[in-house]
Amino acid sequence: MNKKIISASAAVLAAASMSFGFETWYGNESVYQINTELDVGTETAGYWFDYNDANDGGASSVTWPVEKGNPYAEDALDPIIDYCGGVCGTAVLGKGTLTYNPFVGIGFNIGGEDESGTPAAVDATGMGGICITYTTDAAPSIELGLGDAEDDAIGYDNPAASGPKAASNATTKEFAWSAFKQAGWGKGKITGEEAAAKLVSIKFKIQAAPGSYQFNIQSIGAYGGGCRETGSAIGASAAQSSLKAQLSGRTLSFGKTVASAEIVNLQGQVVMTASSVKSMDLSKVQSGVYMVRAAGLSQKIILK
Repeated sequence: MNKKIISASAAVLAAASMSFGFETWYGNESVYQINTELDVGTETAGYWFDYNDANDGGASSVTWPVEKGNPYAEDALDPIIDYCGGVCGTAVLGKGTLTYNPFVGIGFNIGGEDESGTPAAVDATGMGGICITYTTDAAPSIELGLGDAEDDAIGYDNPAASGPKAASNATTKEFAWSAFKQAGWGKGKITGEEAAAKLVSIKFKIQAAPGSYQFNIQSIGAYGGGCRETGSAIGASAAQSSLKAQLSGRTLSFGKTVASAEIVNLQGQVVMTASSVKSMDLSKVQSGVYMVRAAGLSQKIILK
């Protein structure tokens, strides 16, 4: 009897979340903004950001495989997404003056920012929870961010769900809002369901002993949203590491002949293609930031 009730409830939850507007994000599709369908009207929701323990006295940071930035924001993770087929990097954890394990995190705002630039709280109850696919050298936690004031009110004991370490193969996890729990050391109490009703951000947090830990977030969506492995590994593939594009003026060289190559702008549009080439003449391409894709290579270039 109990098993049937639980199964039925899970089915209802999954069906409800599948109809929710949050569009599951897949890193290998070169989409830079997650469509949460909960933007407060400023079109700022769903952009990835990173954070660390510097304000607490830690010395942690993320080492990215390629340089961050696009023509609009120097901290944009667009080039990382193109390179990794997800959000990947190395969490370099340093304890500094911390009395607990250091941390870094990657996250995005659910509702975006209001007109004053403050991250907005929105009701994400309809998502039912989240699904996520990732690889990582250290077991991560998925945290529910409530904004500076609310986080402070609960002593930064934010509801979180723990995921397993997945160093070799990607893992996909589903977490209903009820699975998000406080650790218990904070000064305020809130459940995962209550947090979802005034959610500001979702964060992928790596907190461990000092050291270096690779990670790649490959997909994320609502509960039952169909998260899956995208075929991306942590960091560059063997093909990427063996091939590198060199830009000299407006001539792009690969060092060896590649079967096909394309130049893609930051809107995902292919502006130039070539077949069986060792170099490309980019003199007719407008100045700007582009991604070069060839034989597994995905590399940012800047044309001046």
